[in-house]
Amino acid sequence: MSNEVQYRLRVNGHENAVSAPPHLTLLDVLRDVLRLTGTKECCAEGECGACTVQVDGDAVCACLVLGAEMPGHEITTIEGLAPGGRLDPVQAAFMDAGAVQCGFCIPGMIMAARALLDHNPRPSREEIQDALSGNLCRCGGYSRIVDAVARAGASGDPSTGVTGRLMKKR
Repeated sequence: MSNEVQYRLRVNGHENAVSAPPHLTLLDVLRDVLRLTGTKECCAEGECGACTVQVDGDAVCACLVLGAEMPGHEITTIEGLAPGGRLDPVQAAFMDAGAVQCGFCIPGMIMAARALLDHNPRPSREEIQDALSGNLCRCGGYSRIVDAVARAGASGDPSTGVTGRLMKKR
């Protein structure tokens, strides 16, 4: 007798048949079943934001929801932002601003930033900081990350006035 359930997930615009134990998180399903390893696992408690994906356009920590709860929802991972190898403007802005250091937190940061810009294409620096407050960067590259999001959006010159405060925790 198998302890797996079967369901379908729409990930990055494609339907996927999933057979997995019902207790697997969306993060585990993405990484271990669908082999989409761009979404990172770190704290597994929703505290770091490394596993941020979009569910129906909203930033969600994939470690906090079960994969079996996701049928009927549109899931977008970091791999879904660069179809055909063409970088999303947020990805390009992170490269241009030098916001990528070790790179571990960057997929989650980019997914949170993309969700912000999809909902608010002209965020203020404070709105950017607030939207990314649940994403931690151990390298401390917050100024460049905020610059990158400002550059990707239509919020004006990214070189003006970083507040200097670290991202606040949600």
